[in-house]
Amino acid sequence: MKYIKILFFLIAIQISAQQGGMWIPSLLEGMNETEMQNLGSKMTAKDIWDVNSASLKDAIIHFNGGCTGEIISERGLILTNHHCGYGAIQSHSSVEHDYLKDGFWAMSEAEELPNPGMYVTFIKRIDDVSKEVFKGVTESMTAKEKQSKIDKNIVIVKKNAVKENWQEVKVRAFYKGNQYLLFVLENYTDIRMVGAPPTSIGKFGSDTDNWMWPRHTGDFSLFRIYADKDNRPAKYSKDNVPFKPKHFLPISLDGVAEEDFTLVFGFPGRTDEYLPAVAIEQTVKKINPAKINIRENYLKIVDEYMRADDKIKIQYASKYAGIANYWKKWIGENQGIEKSNAIANKQRLEVKFQNKVKNNSEYDHLLQDFDRLYKELDDVARARAYWTEVAYRNVELLRATVRLYQFEQKVTANPSSFESERDKLIKASKGNYKNYNAKVDRDVFEKLIEIYGTKIPATYLSDKLKNVNYTDLTNTIYTKSKLTNAEDFKSLLEGNQQEVLSKLNTDPAYVLGKNLSNDFFNKINPKFQAINLQIQDVQKVYMKALMETFPEERFFPDANSTLRVTYGKVKGYYPKDGVYYKPVSHLKGVMEKYKPGDYEFDVDQKLIDLYNAKDFGVYGENGKMPVNFLGTNHTTGGNSGSPAIDAHGNLIGLNFDRVWEGTMSDLNYDPEICRNIMVDARYILFIIDKYAGNKRLINEMKLVHPKK
Repeated sequence: MKYIKILFFLIAIQISAQQGGMWIPSLLEGMNETEMQNLGSKMTAKDIWDVNSASLKDAIIHFNGGCTGEIISERGLILTNHHCGYGAIQSHSSVEHDYLKDGFWAMSEAEELPNPGMYVTFIKRIDDVSKEVFKGVTESMTAKEKQSKIDKNIVIVKKNAVKENWQEVKVRAFYKGNQYLLFVLENYTDIRMVGAPPTSIGKFGSDTDNWMWPRHTGDFSLFRIYADKDNRPAKYSKDNVPFKPKHFLPISLDGVAEEDFTLVFGFPGRTDEYLPAVAIEQTVKKINPAKINIRENYLKIVDEYMRADDKIKIQYASKYAGIANYWKKWIGENQGIEKSNAIANKQRLEVKFQNKVKNNSEYDHLLQDFDRLYKELDDVARARAYWTEVAYRNVELLRATVRLYQFEQKVTANPSSFESERDKLIKASKGNYKNYNAKVDRDVFEKLIEIYGTKIPATYLSDKLKNVNYTDLTNTIYTKSKLTNAEDFKSLLEGNQQEVLSKLNTDPAYVLGKNLSNDFFNKINPKFQAINLQIQDVQKVYMKALMETFPEERFFPDANSTLRVTYGKVKGYYPKDGVYYKPVSHLKGVMEKYKPGDYEFDVDQKLIDLYNAKDFGVYGENGKMPVNFLGTNHTTGGNSGSPAIDAHGNLIGLNFDRVWEGTMSDLNYDPEICRNIMVDARYILFIIDKYAGNKRLINEMKLVHPKK
């Protein structure tokens, strides 16, 4: 396998050892192992990944399909981010028992709370199955034919995979489809909530501090895996027992210093480091601005309601945080791309590439193909962004119409599925309406549907939104539709199939939503996917061409929600001329930001008392309580909850964010400004021990002093 440094397109930047890149843990022997040790690691590749013996990998989990977690005790105790456990914390909360506001701490295993639907995943083995996946694929095939053959081969590969009967498999593409790996995994579904600090700690700074540094957030929560008597996956049962891991992470009490080695182990979601300049330009100048505008308007409306009403605040807390997260990320991404001159750098690389392949008929047309295809994609990509952000994500009533549209399509095609599909809708609606407020949604709808109607490319504008008064449309829908409350929604689904579909198609919200969904599923998405499939085919060849054209360089595969290792150092940075940010923040900064009664910067009195008394226990350092620190690790969404591991394999922190200036690392990692943000493990222990008084959890962990 060939690799290239992430910095190949910058051509210029030299650092003491490789930083940046998301490496496959089963392939670390050789150059990666040497680089880690040059950065200060004392671990071997086998210490990190070993199929036959216990290794770091056995303590790392994919948490609920979207975050990372790690095992920190011999009784299956999980550490992950507060924002990763936020939905569970919210679901257990009420006005009477508000665990978001007050925190939650189980003082015994009997008090640990089950979470239906939650699961964690261990990766047991990784196999290269490229040869089997590409069997029968020829260059004479069209892009669609190639993908069809690959998909059929993957089905066969998964069917023939060697595994235990309780294990599962998945196959993922790497290097833009030039390699395929099979993952053997185990899913555990009895996961119980153990502890969570209040949001005044776990979400301190909230949306104002999100993606920012200095940061002072205790973004952690605790869960536990339960298994059957044989330590295997099992559905929830009171007879289940705490899971016994092959390995768990000891926790270092020695803290961090600048230049210390850091390894982040987890499941990064998605990066696109090898896109052509034309794709980056379209993203930052067309797609991101459209999405930012929609979410900005949503957030402004919902924020006003949340500040005025505690019930709405609880209902919308998780939704608001999710929408705000990427809204701010996209803003930072655009700024970072501009600051790092990423587009110009890629264009310079492409000139160099084109000069090298000018006599190569297989590669000399690739950049021209990209230009043509992204031009074709422009309007439909923006239309898709507007539909996704308005109809599917930010207006809840319209999202309900999408589900109903899919329901109608299914039962029309297969009438025998009517009862089961209706039951699924009714069951799902209970959770949807629990956290729904029609008044909030009405205001969101009125603003966003106007943006949709006036900004979407005219070719894709729905007939129902041409020449309309948006205020009148809003009034009609929210006064006459039965989709605005749970009981009316349920009444829509009463009766036989003909009666239900008849009622649906006279509901004004559904009539509009159906029209929008028809546009999307029959017009927008098919064209987008057809062009995108061609782009993927060109991108696959371009990836191969880059590796062949620049053989002296190293490549890492883009993130795709599979297990990866990224290594670096604790390090500050210069966000702008004349300003240097130190890599560690302290509890003093929490007190400096404290605003009594403010939902983002309020501080609990007990934490204030501990600070004033300097009662930090063994977790403080030189009279200070460390809170967060920075690293040069290359992370992205999905790395939330990933462990920060020291040179000896001990936990030193918990990854939870990136600095705003470096959020463009998904498209363009720059070691000068890209930093990940981690909760110091000592702050986590301090909150559990001194703030929550939960000694049983402290006693369950293994605390070590590797530096001493």
